[in-house]
Amino acid sequence: MAERASRVPRWLKVAGIVALVAAVPVIGSYVHLAVLSAGRTHTLADVPERGVAMVLGAKADPGRPSAFLAARLDLAVDLYEQGRIRAVLVSGDGLERSNFETRVMRDYLVDRGVPADQVVEDPAGFDTYDSCVRARDVYGVKEMTVLTQDYHVGRAIAICELVGVDAVGVGDTTMRSRFPLNWIRGAGREWAANLKVEWDVLTGRKPQQDPYDPSLLEAARS
Repeated sequence: MAERASRVPRWLKVAGIVALVAAVPVIGSYVHLAVLSAGRTHTLADVPERGVAMVLGAKADPGRPSAFLAARLDLAVDLYEQGRIRAVLVSGDGLERSNFETRVMRDYLVDRGVPADQVVEDPAGFDTYDSCVRARDVYGVKEMTVLTQDYHVGRAIAICELVGVDAVGVGDTTMRSRFPLNWIRGAGREWAANLKVEWDVLTGRKPQQDPYDPSLLEAARS
């Protein structure tokens, strides 16, 4: 009787095997992207100069950025004031469904002293992969600084590396203490997002295709 009671149910064994199999690609993608971004994340004090910074979009409220998005944009303001960047690409969903996210981002930067002609909108950066590929294909970027939250910046840098853009990044950490539950949720989503990156790169998924726009590089040279 004791031996029978100690046996592990078959369904539990199967569930364990399935969980293990599912964990392998999740962990593998995490390690892969972490290796690609290693040594490329910086603070505002030590990030190298780059002509272009890309601020990745996040939730926008009508007429203003969310707290998380504003924190990303504040990094760009600081870097511009320090002379570490000369132009900013604001990349996100520029459609009405997202409250014209990139327009909100642009206005926020201009209101805080970044010249309007140094800010370029990419309204079709519908996710991080799209933003990185379009920075390369539509705006001609070969190297840049990526600005987003700390838990997201490594994945963004890794995507850039995978698509041929030399990227460094600065991650905002101020939202961690202000909105800890939102931060945890955002960090938790990165595991699934890492898998999506591997699929997008493997399949060579094409973001929205638009003609080449030289305005960003012209702004970076001015």
